[in-house]
Amino acid sequence: MAWAKLEFSTITSNAVSNAYKNGGRWQQALQLPTAMAQNEVAANVISFNANMSVCEDVRMWGQALWLFSEMAQKRETPDTISFGSAISACAKTCQWENALQLVAVMLQSKVESSTITFSAAISACEKG
Repeated sequence: MAWAKLEFSTITSNAVSNAYKNGGRWQQALQLPTAMAQNEVAANVISFNANMSVCEDVRMWGQALWLFSEMAQKRETPDTISFGSAISACAKTCQWENALQLVAVMLQSKVESSTITFSAAISACEKG
């Protein structure tokens, strides 16, 4: 069966990112935002969340926070998943101050919180 050329879009990029993450190929997943920008493909909240989740898994809290701040620059509104991934990335690396700052921002922005998000923040404080 011949493969048709896939259109490089936000949807296909998000699917590829998820496939890379599930396949343990986190380096390739974290290269997708650059590829998207080079191809003038706009990232959406799902794109950012997928990449922050990869950062959480591999304990790259700085990269997760950078992606979180990039969301604002790209005018994407963080959701519960965005905050949860960023807070969890901080929790896994004992960055309790950053985790608590994110909780404060989440509460100020009136994003729906979750037990998982608060548990991650508590975990960060325990480890810190």
